[in-house]
Amino acid sequence: MSKYRTITELSEGFYKEKGSKFLAFAVPCKSEEEAKIDLITYRKKYPQAAHVCYAFRFGSDKKTVRSSDDGEPSNSAGPPILGQIQSFDLTNILIAVVRFYGGTNLGVGGLINAYRTAAKEALELAQIVEREDEQILEINFSFEQMPLVMKLIKSQTITILEQTFDNHCFLKISFPVSNTLIVNQLEKILKI
Repeated sequence: MSKYRTITELSEGFYKEKGSKFLAFAVPCKSEEEAKIDLITYRKKYPQAAHVCYAFRFGSDKKTVRSSDDGEPSNSAGPPILGQIQSFDLTNILIAVVRFYGGTNLGVGGLINAYRTAAKEALELAQIVEREDEQILEINFSFEQMPLVMKLIKSQTITILEQTFDNHCFLKISFPVSNTLIVNQLEKILKI
């Protein structure tokens, strides 16, 4: 069973130093593709920002990791942000820190502190939960079987990802890997 810690919803942090403003956004997401879409959104939302630095980590194994200084001096932004993700032992998360330049250079030490502090504040304000890896299952069944299938789904911790209801029905569902009974119960209902 692979359990991990993540956040439930967007959380924001803020830090100001010598006129520069650092807005941190901690975003729950499940993939690098999702993170890239969120980063594009922040770049479009804040076109006047000098930098949009970030770090993310994915998977219960926490092996998919990346950070970016986005033009700041090497290792002055991305790694301090990533350090906060690691410090809080989180995964399936993106932290983007948007910097508005205030006219005074902060130096590498000042930048490290600013990016780290903004990211930390966003995480301190976040709701952190423990989750479990999920299994995805695709089910094809007849319209007549739908009441039994839907009764089972409503009685369990199951997320419907896709659905089609017609003469032949289709569901794509996601559920915790530890719940092995779901597959057995579906097999009985569908007589597979």
